[in-house]
Amino acid sequence: MLARRFLSSASSPLAPTIRQLLLSPPPPPAACVAVNGWVKSIRRQKKVAFAVISDGSSDAGLQAVFTDINLAKNLTNGASVRLQGTLADSPGAGQEKELKVSEVEVLGECDPERYPMQKQALTVEYLRDHCHLRARTREIGAMLRLRDSTTRAIHGYFEDNGFIHVHTPIITSNDCEGAGETFRIAPSSSDASTSSTSDAKPSEYFNHPAYLTVSSQLHLEAVASAISRVYALSPCFRAERSQTSRHLAEFWMLEAEWAFTSSLTELCDVVEHAIRHVLRTHAASPDMDALWKQHPAATSEAKRAELQSYADAPQPWTRLTYTDAVDVLAAHHAQTPGGAFVFPPAWGSSLQSEHERWLADTYVRGPVFVTDYPAALKPFYMRLNDSDRGGKERQTVACFDLLVPGMGELVGGSLREERTGLLEAALERHGLDKADYAWYLDLRRYGGAPHGGFGLGFERLISWMSGIESVRECIAMPRWAGRMLL
Repeated sequence: MLARRFLSSASSPLAPTIRQLLLSPPPPPAACVAVNGWVKSIRRQKKVAFAVISDGSSDAGLQAVFTDINLAKNLTNGASVRLQGTLADSPGAGQEKELKVSEVEVLGECDPERYPMQKQALTVEYLRDHCHLRARTREIGAMLRLRDSTTRAIHGYFEDNGFIHVHTPIITSNDCEGAGETFRIAPSSSDASTSSTSDAKPSEYFNHPAYLTVSSQLHLEAVASAISRVYALSPCFRAERSQTSRHLAEFWMLEAEWAFTSSLTELCDVVEHAIRHVLRTHAASPDMDALWKQHPAATSEAKRAELQSYADAPQPWTRLTYTDAVDVLAAHHAQTPGGAFVFPPAWGSSLQSEHERWLADTYVRGPVFVTDYPAALKPFYMRLNDSDRGGKERQTVACFDLLVPGMGELVGGSLREERTGLLEAALERHGLDKADYAWYLDLRRYGGAPHGGFGLGFERLISWMSGIESVRECIAMPRWAGRMLL
């Protein structure tokens, strides 16, 4: 691996990053190397000066040593620089290599009196107000690298299991979830319409309403009817007013669909194996250490041990039907003086965040799949359980939510209703126009196969793994109701 990185950087037209320099075999002793980056700190002594240079490629910066202190006289925190010198073993603790600087070029000055990113602790709200600069902090930099490496791990898992990555539309004509939490889009003026039809409404660019997607699921189902295993990692948009630590107006979602499955167990197995793969991949990540150290309530060792236990658990993660979950919650609520929950659990009602967290944090003490929810609580496309087809009051669908400690819901999925008649009935029950879903019904009429899939909130995964409390700090430029910077 190290040799491959070294050869790759050696053949690249780009100068090596600091991460590549620190991981590659050492160059010859007299070889001059160039380092580009920003000054993270500067310390001047009488005869020598030290600076930490970072280019964002790793949590560890590179210590630069100036035996000629005049070379460091124009350096300030935040300035961008190009340094040249020789790499040498560092006699000090905390780093293996240091750069003995022979030449300095200041590429971009930074006034230390006005620079917003001072060295003292900066609040979350302050960093949100300066989100164009917050990637320069250690925590946000580590989070962005964690997003990158997690993305790579996800792609690796699905490639190994025969899935094809698909780019799905951002602009859609329907609301997949049926919840109405969509952003409707329109051209900025009626003159922007390019339609040549005489009856087109000038305000509708596509001749009918269009929305930012809330999910790629329906489009993935269409592709999965020809390419049997597909997935997407793409942005989604929901115009919900929630101001919680788990919600964003723009977020990223991992979604997968595959044909020729009639097993809810198989769906849960794929989700579990994928997440275990990601956890194992990041067990020793230095970026995870950097993030965990920001949260003293959970030491790096304790957090690593917790995630490692989920990754390497000898038994499958716990699976619990919705009915059994409600029974457990109701019993706990009844046995607790004054009641354990703000919202009393009852069959037919949605599980609240407090219910989900108690199930994962206290009852199971680990990830738990809750399956077979009431049909009335779920979208139209979920497959009606065969045992419930007799018109019973407690009809359920073949679906699941994965609940994890400290977070609650992380993943949701289901078998999709492949029986045309039952799907048409579901559309009617949900008050949806079958004409709008004619293409979706066609997928069943023309060689439709049993299939299923899931969606995983990417920022929630990053939050759970890293210990970052809010998903607003798990994306570079967060958007939520009432707030959009940049």
